[in-house]
Amino acid sequence: MGSTSAENNGTAGVGRRDLIKRSAALGLISVPTMSFLSACASSGGDDNGNKAKTGEKTAKNPLGVNDTAGMEFVLFDGGFGKEYAQDAVKVYQKNFPKVKVKFTATQKIQSTLQPRFNQGTPPDLIDNSGAEQMDMGVLVGKKQLADLTPLLDAPSYDDPNKKVRDTLRPGIVEMGQFDGDPVWIMYYAYTVYGVWYSQKALDSLDAEYPQTWDQMLAVCEKAKKKGMAGWTYAGKYPYYLPFSLYPMIGKVGGREVLDAIDNLEPNAWKHPAVKACFDAYYELYKKGYILKGTPGIDHIQSQTAWAKGKALFIPNGSWVENESANVIPKDFNLAVSAPTGLDSSDKMPFGTIWASGGEPFVVPAKAKNSEGGMEQLRIMLSEASSKNFTSKVKSLTAFNGGTTGITLTPGLTSGVAALKLAGDNVLNPRLQDWYVQLQKEQIGVAGLGEMMAGRLTPAEAIKKIQGFADAAAKDTSIKHYKHQ
Repeated sequence: MGSTSAENNGTAGVGRRDLIKRSAALGLISVPTMSFLSACASSGGDDNGNKAKTGEKTAKNPLGVNDTAGMEFVLFDGGFGKEYAQDAVKVYQKNFPKVKVKFTATQKIQSTLQPRFNQGTPPDLIDNSGAEQMDMGVLVGKKQLADLTPLLDAPSYDDPNKKVRDTLRPGIVEMGQFDGDPVWIMYYAYTVYGVWYSQKALDSLDAEYPQTWDQMLAVCEKAKKKGMAGWTYAGKYPYYLPFSLYPMIGKVGGREVLDAIDNLEPNAWKHPAVKACFDAYYELYKKGYILKGTPGIDHIQSQTAWAKGKALFIPNGSWVENESANVIPKDFNLAVSAPTGLDSSDKMPFGTIWASGGEPFVVPAKAKNSEGGMEQLRIMLSEASSKNFTSKVKSLTAFNGGTTGITLTPGLTSGVAALKLAGDNVLNPRLQDWYVQLQKEQIGVAGLGEMMAGRLTPAEAIKKIQGFADAAAKDTSIKHYKHQ
């Protein structure tokens, strides 16, 4: 998701971030349909006869980058901005002074790069995020991506005695896998998803963050009496709701419920934990705890209203601190928590959270200079680049470290604390990686969005979503994935 996802401004795509990186920037753009995405990943063009020759492999150049071949890098221009990537490009250019690097930042990943994939002339490195994110499952299924195993097995940028893979946070390598050992995606950001709020606002209500749903409703009622809505969310892009709803389902019913949903198993959405959590969220609507007008606003508008104190809670990812920096008051005391559960009967403890890699970087199979694309990633996974990213955009990276000596912001401090509380109880739903259209258009917009706007009951939403999932499971035009 990240930044996959909606990590951007309000005028073009969202990512992601990741996840999503994620809600659409142009409120007019919907997520591309599967047929369009399939066209993007069709095998066009000849087999890259002009591919750059591999250079000499040395201790300083373990991937064998051609030191005279150009390298092209296309970045999603979202909530994380582009400065961190430009800084990493400068390191690449310093290391290979004869090389010309073409760097471009855009929010229109899909429409910009679809023709180039079709022609067999894609860039060497892509940050595939935002509302116009290309469908990862389709790209992998159509063999359009390069296996990043050479990068992972190369010496790390800082320590030649450590492979790159040994410097990454737990789960990052596995996230980039779809079937078996090849790793198709390097998720660069490390995103904490959950319920974000102002600790100052919560304190003003003389309340603590609610651990049970009865406590959640009581806090929302307190807020309502003081003229503040309990919740808001990106109404135009309701696939933000799962950032807190999915881990709640996992907390209530166990991680196997989310695995069954990811695996497109029959009746997975009809599990009692799903029904209970849908009922709980619907109660927020029924009791008037959702900010009025929320179904019609986008991620930027909802975050702005929340930052101005019009709503207490918002489901989001850790990119929100950077994306909303210009509207969050200095004394806001930004915090994130794992989702509230139902009660003591939940299968997993309070603190269970969704955290995973975000901001997916890929090297196309037909890139002219794939070694260059991987080397740029190796630089970005250094301690210096990681610290630069964290200090500039208030988010962790896939590099397992990179915070020493940095003064962490309130949101980042809270995110680190949430991860510590979660311990091993970290969930990682894969729908947003495996089935983009199903997750965004169908489950998000047509299902959850309609339910939270009061146009579907929870039972109707579940029936509709299960139908979408069943159709995806039967669709032979898409590749299917399962938890190993």
